Amino acid sequence: MSLARRWTALLLVSLALLAGAHALAEAPAQGPPEARQILVMLHLPAPHFRPDSSYGGGYRNEAAGHARLTIAREIANQYQLTLVSRWPMSTLGVDCFVMNVPGSASMEETVKLVSADSRVEWAQEINSFTALGASDPLYPIQPSARFWHLDRIHSVATGKGVRIAVIDSGVEDDHPDLAGQVTERENFVTDRSYAAESHGTAVAGIIVAVRDNNIGIAGIAPDAKIMALRACWQNGDRSLCNSFTIGQALNFAILNGAKIINMSLAGPRDQLIKRLIEVAQQRGMLIVAASSGDDPAGGFPASVPGVIAVADKILPSRPASTLYAPGQGIPTTTPHFAWNLVSGSSFSAAHVSGLAALLVQLRPRDSPEQIRKSVITRNAYIDGAGSGNIEVCATFRKLVERCVCECQ
Repeated sequence: MSLARRWTALLLVSLALLAGAHALAEAPAQGPPEARQILVMLHLPAPHFRPDSSYGGGYRNEAAGHARLTIAREIANQYQLTLVSRWPMSTLGVDCFVMNVPGSASMEETVKLVSADSRVEWAQEINSFTALGASDPLYPIQPSARFWHLDRIHSVATGKGVRIAVIDSGVEDDHPDLAGQVTERENFVTDRSYAAESHGTAVAGIIVAVRDNNIGIAGIAPDAKIMALRACWQNGDRSLCNSFTIGQALNFAILNGAKIINMSLAGPRDQLIKRLIEVAQQRGMLIVAASSGDDPAGGFPASVPGVIAVADKILPSRPASTLYAPGQGIPTTTPHFAWNLVSGSSFSAAHVSGLAALLVQLRPRDSPEQIRKSVITRNAYIDGAGSGNIEVCATFRKLVERCVCECQ
């Protein structure tokens, strides 16, 4: 048996044993202790008065930065809070301070008091978010190969020139199926060093895994590139994030020109994240988010107007605009140079982010709304096999004005 065949057999046996499994669990890791913390936003000077308006990680205007820090300390002292950290959200024109609330104080009342202070733009609790889900040998068992006809679609678009921000847990950027696919890697989970984690690595693989390299899988948009923005951390078999880490990642994606932002996560409504998403949309960025089955509106941030909400299973309670894409038993990359089967709306969202990259390559001047409207859908599953409701071949036939796949 040739080396390639032995490799294929080994991978397929491993996947058969793991069928139906979710992404591999990592050793537990604790993220920021946000349970008793709030975010306090202070005004930044107008950009023409502010030499640090292109902020990417450090102040250049030390005097202005020191003045805001002084105000933050005064606020903390006045309301018996403890100042923990700060981060300028220059895309919103605010300086974000994290403050601890003493155990005896009401979180809700503290937020109300601080928000009413004239020096404060707004204050909010830090909310928690959870990632939803748990020539290439594995290409034949990829649902996207069967339902989306990737081999044919890739003859007209591969995502070339499109940058996708993946706001998630850590991505194993030296995985052999992700070699050269990660152009930026940032860590916003500040209590520990960057780590390769299951959820982020799985999402990245679905979107941009290298094709025709004789290993693993083929990404939906194999010539796109990703920004691996670690805003979540692995905690057992879950990935957790919070308002502050996600906000920092969104701010980075906006400042650094991502065209698509993938958010395979969900949580409570959050003012900071909503405002940042709106700024991203105003700048022509397309946001894809996993839809939560626990919320009739699809959950947050999937329910934000203009965000493309994606799920793996059709539920009557979900909004009619929800897209459905393969999300059950999906082979993809996992840490330690491995592959595994994963399931969940997180991975359906990754499929649609990859599809969006293909469409953006073909229509680079189209707005996010035009890109979304170009996707042709059907009312329900055709065969109940998890194909979703996106008519990929019809979508590309309309865009390129010729038949690409499913030609009769």
